[in-house]
Amino acid sequence: MKLFLDGEIARFARVAPGADLELAVVIPTFNERANVPLMIEKLDKALAGRNWEAIFVDDNSPDGTAEAARALGRIDPRVRVIQRIGRRGLSSACIEGMCATAAPFVAVIDGDLQHDERLLPRMLDAFDADRGLEVIIGSRFVAGGGTGEWDSDRVAKSALATRLSRKVLKADLSDPMSGFFMIRTGLLRDLVPRLSAIGFKILLDIMTAAPRPLKFLELPYVFRTRELGESKLDHVVAMEYLIALYDRMFGKVVPVRFVMFSGIGALGAAVHFLVLGTLFGALNWPFVGATVAAVVAAVSFNFLLNNALTYREQRLKGFAPMLRGWASFCFVCGVGAAANVGVAAFLHNVQHGDWRFAAMAGIAVAAVWNFALSSRFVWGRY
Repeated sequence: MKLFLDGEIARFARVAPGADLELAVVIPTFNERANVPLMIEKLDKALAGRNWEAIFVDDNSPDGTAEAARALGRIDPRVRVIQRIGRRGLSSACIEGMCATAAPFVAVIDGDLQHDERLLPRMLDAFDADRGLEVIIGSRFVAGGGTGEWDSDRVAKSALATRLSRKVLKADLSDPMSGFFMIRTGLLRDLVPRLSAIGFKILLDIMTAAPRPLKFLELPYVFRTRELGESKLDHVVAMEYLIALYDRMFGKVVPVRFVMFSGIGALGAAVHFLVLGTLFGALNWPFVGATVAAVVAAVSFNFLLNNALTYREQRLKGFAPMLRGWASFCFVCGVGAAANVGVAAFLHNVQHGDWRFAAMAGIAVAAVWNFALSSRFVWGRY
């Protein structure tokens, strides 16, 4: 069987039809078009004699990753595609893929070819040998594993992330940050309602969501160097990891999105005073004009930062959606400001007490109002 894709020819072998499906390999992707045929070629070789399927879960990559996977699927029934429109995030992509199979075991592997797919048969064999095992993890930090060509800075960051994860983990994992693992599908489905689906570390989410410690096994592998495509690691990924840790520790008390929204609101207040001080204090603008400019700057700052961070998975793109979203956000915040003043004035007039309490109550009401309506009418509608 031949597949012509970007001028390259890949050959694949079919598993005998009618055999029982053993394994689903979930591959979350974003801009990995060049790696799609290579991944199937490697899986075909590593899992020879096994009955498996590959599920690419693509976050609507602009480079045509989903179409490349569909092209494979037209000639190889083992290849399936879930193309997500308007949704992003590695953890949520993995959850969708893992819930979309009938296979008794499901593995997650990165689409950049840095995980060693040759470990997959050993994982299946380990499940067969020990019926009590629930999760098998590809580890870079047990004997025989390695981080490949990582520099000292990346090794140090990974070690710090591992130490932080131990604050919420219920298991002594050597590599809790691993994105390469296999789990019993039935167990995964049972855990889905407990998963936060935040960030890039779905294994950490699974291990911390379980109501009891899961029985696991770590198998060594050496992390490969990416050859094609661009790395997805950035500062936002690191922030999402910290957000996921917060969600596991305190999310049931105060939702993480509300904390982020409120924190950005506090930064917006700082922007307001900075702009007001510059225009009124340094440049001698009229106070009202300087205040209007400061409000517009602060609201715009809050909108852009919330769009990039708080609502990253639903973020608005393109000039028209961004403009409509900004206008909606301004309206919501305007009503919130009116609610702030109204509540504060009412409490101050009724209680004739500490004005600071009235002011804080007004701020709290406005914060909840802005968060609830922004979630619904700014980022929830697109």
